[in-house]
Amino acid sequence: MSFAADESNDSNQQPEQTQTAHWYAVQVASGCEKRVKTNLEQRIQTLDVADRILRVQIPQTPTVKIRKDGSRQHSEEKVFPGYVLVQMVMDDDAWQVVKNTPNVINFVGAEQKRRYGRGRGHVKPVPLSPGEIERIFKQAQEQEPVVKIDMAVGDKIVVLSGPFKDFEGEVIEVSPERSKLKALLSIFGRDTPVELEFNQVQKTS
Repeated sequence: MSFAADESNDSNQQPEQTQTAHWYAVQVASGCEKRVKTNLEQRIQTLDVADRILRVQIPQTPTVKIRKDGSRQHSEEKVFPGYVLVQMVMDDDAWQVVKNTPNVINFVGAEQKRRYGRGRGHVKPVPLSPGEIERIFKQAQEQEPVVKIDMAVGDKIVVLSGPFKDFEGEVIEVSPERSKLKALLSIFGRDTPVELEFNQVQKTS
């Protein structure tokens, strides 16, 4: 099916936007973003459309995950899980190359109603605005690493080491950047806030 607009247009006329490269958002199967990027880049070379499909990007931000032993794992987190961004000159051939890539669901765009029959219409790709693209890539490039830990306020914990070993309590504050938390421990029958290292505790609920 052609991505082109109204059938009544002269077939020799091309919409002006197809002459310029724009960024488009493409919805893909969950967890398949990197696979789609790799497959699409291979298809671009094999099918000789590198002059029309210029770049394939997965915007990501740096993250630091605190493990249970207190060590830090550096990784990247997708800004838009389930989507890849493609910079391309939109025409029927380039549309087909992207759309027929394994694990691609569809372009993000405006759904056009079918002229006849039942069923969903065809989605016409709508390019992202320059402002949107600038914001997306600026956010990915400038954001400080996000520190994550599998611990949150309200979690029940047990202390594994130190002077409060085997004490149980409830998390009241988490400080990922310091690898520490505060928990209310029952000491001499009173709830007392105690600061602990991440690797000193284990979540029980």
